[in-house]
Amino acid sequence: MINSVTRRDFLSLLGAYGGTSALIQAGTALGLMPQPGQAAELSLARAGASGRRVAILGSGVSGLAVAWELTKAGYDCTVLEASHRPGGRVFTVRSGTVIDELGNYQRCEFDNEPHLYFNAGAARIPSNHSTVLGYCRELGVDLEIFVNESMRAWVQDDNFNGGRPVRNADFHTNMHGFLAEMLAKSLSAGQLDEEFSEAEMEALLRIIRNLGDLNEDMLFEGSFRAGYASGGFLDHGTKHAMIAFRELLKTRLAAGLMVTTDVGTGAGPVLMQPVGGMDRIPYAFANRLADRIRFRSAVKSVQVSDHGVEIAYERDGSRETLQADYCFNCIPSHLMTGIPNNFPSDYLDALKYIRRGEAYKAAFQARQRFWEDEGIYAGITWVNSPIQQIWYPPHGIHKQKGVILAAYDFGGGMYYTKMTQEQRIEELLRHGEKVHPDYRQLVEKPVTIAWHRMNNMLGCAARWQRSRDGWSAEEEAMYHRLQQPVNGRHWMMGDQISQHSAWMESALQSAHFALADMDQRVRAAAL
Repeated sequence: MINSVTRRDFLSLLGAYGGTSALIQAGTALGLMPQPGQAAELSLARAGASGRRVAILGSGVSGLAVAWELTKAGYDCTVLEASHRPGGRVFTVRSGTVIDELGNYQRCEFDNEPHLYFNAGAARIPSNHSTVLGYCRELGVDLEIFVNESMRAWVQDDNFNGGRPVRNADFHTNMHGFLAEMLAKSLSAGQLDEEFSEAEMEALLRIIRNLGDLNEDMLFEGSFRAGYASGGFLDHGTKHAMIAFRELLKTRLAAGLMVTTDVGTGAGPVLMQPVGGMDRIPYAFANRLADRIRFRSAVKSVQVSDHGVEIAYERDGSRETLQADYCFNCIPSHLMTGIPNNFPSDYLDALKYIRRGEAYKAAFQARQRFWEDEGIYAGITWVNSPIQQIWYPPHGIHKQKGVILAAYDFGGGMYYTKMTQEQRIEELLRHGEKVHPDYRQLVEKPVTIAWHRMNNMLGCAARWQRSRDGWSAEEEAMYHRLQQPVNGRHWMMGDQISQHSAWMESALQSAHFALADMDQRVRAAAL
């Protein structure tokens, strides 16, 4: 006999179970998962016969996009870039690439083959990041599939299964089965066969809450895991409306879709990446902008007036000055606060508030594609250790060698950052051996990237929010202050001026926001 359950109660249970990877494809078909977003169309006013001069500080993707859009509109653009390359944290490492980490200079020794590269910064493009994809289409950047999840990859935890790795499919199958049994029993008059200890019950409740993105009362009230109905990059976004359970039952496809990414299929959620490396995107911009970009040009001062902006910079050992009508600035906030400027105090206080991320990545060249021998064709292995993840490349299948991501500490990074290169490599090998027993003999030519110490960056993935409970009113005010220009002449931008940092989409939408604001002011002044 099944107890009476309200639709809200059942949706809470459905949400708890449906938050797992098994429902991702079903959610897409039923309208529960992200739909491709539409970036706002830019329609900038022409600069006019005399043109207007614009300075862009930094050649991250936001700076490159601004330079490209304004150049198309007839503006005279100059990009000042302190490094020798474009892209900022969009950085691909291949044979001969220099890793300019302070105190740990490296030159990549991968074999010189097109498929042997490592995306040390940005590495994935979701299908709803329409601004990024729009530029890839416009600039002719070829894309290929990036496999974000493989049920053939491994799950390894020293505290689980005696430290022996298990297949992702096995882990999910057992977890799904256990949760399904527990949820089914919670709807019946029967009792669980065995009582749980207090610690076990707390662990189960944490799992259920996280799977379903439930609130503190263990109720499902919608989730941003389904994507944003609106916003989400430059503001907090709104959730999609919940779909009534009766509506979901109308499709006979649901039963089949529930398992299309589950046991034994080898399928999983997919994203995209440029063919040949993520830096194909910034170089596509840079090749079109040509000598409008001045490399090895470090900004030394930014002075804003009511009539324009004066930028002092150092290039090839000499100090030069650039006068511009407008300035767009994607220099990392923690670096910009150390550059002499005349920004208003509240503006400068907001810049100083942003914390710098500490992400760490590492990679090996593999002597042979041993993961394919294990039946793994791309995807991610999860490890409960500081390396956190091992990524297997989706390209170069069945070639002799490949490059694997050996660590991605996205939540911190200082554990490895503080080590010597030799200590880092030994740690990578030690933890990798827990997943692949012959790992030490199978990999070579290591590369490590500690973004906290990378020259001209000294950090990544800006952090605004201090509390897990959400943004404070003070943080909101500072964020919106930085969205506004100084004297209508100087705009900060990049993923640091977004509420969803670490994505190219956020950086580009921030750039478009600043461009639209400038364009509105230009049009108003022309009236």
